Amino acid sequence: MTFEIILLGGCSVILIALFLKKRIGFQAQKSIDYESTGPQFDIRKNLNGPMLSEGIIYGPFGRVTSRFVAKMQAEWDGDVGQITEVFDYDSGNSQKRKWTLKVEKDGSIKANAQDLVGTGYGYQSGSAVVLNYTIKLTEGAGGHALKVTDWMYLMENGVVMNRSQFRKFGIKVAELVATMRPENSDQIVAK
Repeated sequence: MTFEIILLGGCSVILIALFLKKRIGFQAQKSIDYESTGPQFDIRKNLNGPMLSEGIIYGPFGRVTSRFVAKMQAEWDGDVGQITEVFDYDSGNSQKRKWTLKVEKDGSIKANAQDLVGTGYGYQSGSAVVLNYTIKLTEGAGGHALKVTDWMYLMENGVVMNRSQFRKFGIKVAELVATMRPENSDQIVAK
């Protein structure tokens, strides 16, 4: 009888945790939540030209494991954009990534890069953009394939705040928080 009670209690805790995960917190966000909030985020306009990004990466236990500064160059031809990123990490390592993004008429986004497994998908709505994709880490970083959810939020002054979570088997293994802003600070307008 005691075993059944422990098993039932354990199952109840797991079900409650799964329910809460879908209802509150980072993973519960939906594009519609931002449809009528803040400035309108158009990825073609707000991620365009030379940009700078500063960010930190948290490990699975919530401690900062890495810091980076990145230079980005984004160019759009209508609804298709190329974004090149060059990351310089506090470890002394550098990484380069080139994205190809296509914005559809309904606001959906298709994303490709050389270290993605398959195609990433997302959506822009109101003041936010979400992208979901699977990234393959370099062999030096373990070579794992991680599911990533990127949420980008447009601030009133034109800065984009980015929060990303990286998961393996549904368990959060890393989180990234970064800013993205035009390289020419004159383009940032305080309200």
